[in-house]
Amino acid sequence: MPYTPRLHIVLHEPEIPNNTGNIGRSCVATGCSLHLIHPLAFDTSEKACRRAGLDYWPRLAPVEHASFDAYFEAAEVNPDRLWLFTTKATRTIHESPLRLGDHLLFGKETKGLPPELLERFPDRLVTLPMVRSERSLNLATAVCAAIYLGIDQFLRAGTLALDAEGRLSREPRQAEG
Repeated sequence: MPYTPRLHIVLHEPEIPNNTGNIGRSCVATGCSLHLIHPLAFDTSEKACRRAGLDYWPRLAPVEHASFDAYFEAAEVNPDRLWLFTTKATRTIHESPLRLGDHLLFGKETKGLPPELLERFPDRLVTLPMVRSERSLNLATAVCAAIYLGIDQFLRAGTLALDAEGRLSREPRQAEG
């Protein structure tokens, strides 16, 4: 049976390699996949990853896409399984029922997601709660928080389990359609 990622983490035009590296590490540690939508502001060649000490990068096997539409088509994304993270949303992740296999889309560090994507999926916008006076979280922090909030939802729903040592099971019980 092929492995089903717990979540698909999607970075739209990421700019800071250290953030992407930290996000990749979080994906490996939690059984999530990583999609990178071009243009990227850094090199992801094998040589560059080796030089940066990303020894886990081959296990991550990120998928790169030329554009959002190329990602959307190649990943066969059901719009009802896509969540766009933005500080412009009023719905929090806590009010959003994540399911195994959902896609979590995050924008670039300096600008977030482009307005045309926010307008294209207005019912799929979510945010992480913050105090009013702050503009945003670091991208790697936001992604990690979203992953673990999703894992918490899966554990509570019984679609994911921990083993006797408190580690995530190797395989999700069953991805929901």
